[in-house]
Amino acid sequence: MMKKYFLLAFSLVFGISQSQIIRKYSNEFLNIGAGARGLAMGGAVVTNQDDVYSPMWNPAGLMAIEKDWQGAAMHAEYFESIAKYDYLAYAKVLETGVFGVSVVRLGVDNILNTTQLIDTEGNIDYDKITKFSQSDYAAILSYAFNPAGNTKLDVGINAKIVYRNVGKFANGYGFGFDIGAIYKMDNGWKIGGMLRDATTTVNFWSVNQKELSTVVNGEEFNPAPKDKMELTMPKLNAGVSKTFNINSSVYVLPEAGINVDFAKTAALLSTDFASITPYAGAELGYQKMIFVRLGVNRFQSITDIEDVSRTKVSFQPSAGIGIRYRGLTLDYAITNSGIGGSNFYSNFFSLKLDMGQFRND
Repeated sequence: MMKKYFLLAFSLVFGISQSQIIRKYSNEFLNIGAGARGLAMGGAVVTNQDDVYSPMWNPAGLMAIEKDWQGAAMHAEYFESIAKYDYLAYAKVLETGVFGVSVVRLGVDNILNTTQLIDTEGNIDYDKITKFSQSDYAAILSYAFNPAGNTKLDVGINAKIVYRNVGKFANGYGFGFDIGAIYKMDNGWKIGGMLRDATTTVNFWSVNQKELSTVVNGEEFNPAPKDKMELTMPKLNAGVSKTFNINSSVYVLPEAGINVDFAKTAALLSTDFASITPYAGAELGYQKMIFVRLGVNRFQSITDIEDVSRTKVSFQPSAGIGIRYRGLTLDYAITNSGIGGSNFYSNFFSLKLDMGQFRND
């Protein structure tokens, strides 16, 4: 366990010192998603997440809330509980649309700080090892509406304020916008998409050089980065879905789509301009009370360690269940990280209160 903390601390500090103006994976904690339903379906909810969790998938989905208000909460733990992820949200129906507010936190506590482990003369002093926490926060204000009163088209906008803290080493503040839309066709099909960081999200970093650096035998390690501004490039998630009624009690809701990063990544289809990876998921529901879900996402090409001339495909599978009673819904999801075939499984629990449904029942 001590080795894990040391490696994590090293990667965090090294990541700061090597920061660039444009980063492929900055603010990635906002791409995790929220709500065990969407996570169980592999993120295949871009066109069908119709509740208070939708700002994390597509803010246009808020328009499906018809009455009163909804509240939600989710907790999850990653990598044997080293990282903790929390989400709180509230959505209220207004005369002209639906307003929502969400708060997100991803944090790692008790990380070993070894920056002062070696003194100026090169001697190791274990008493100088301390601990720190790394946390990412975001507050999201959302608004969804029907443009020009067109009920077939739902549009949603997120305004994001980001705060990132790496112990005493650095702080970062950022802001940005997302925009999403869902079009409902007469034959029951839905098509939609969400453009994350539509205007390019900007983070401004402040680094505490005194805490970050260390001098050994006259040589400085961990110098402060030159670039204090970080840009998060846009990402596009687009999908299509339709509900198929098996009988009066049972339905199946599948969705498939693509995730597009406007950068070269390890995706299955990758160019200098954009990288594309597919996703798919489905929900089986019984009387809109009991739900079973499956999904797959994050397909990547990974180089074989034993033979660098060969590559293999990794992906992130997921599954989950849910139960609804009156206006209260409890969902559960389990998913593998999908990184190099690792066995890190994460459990997600989320709760939703739909006051409009509760009073109606």
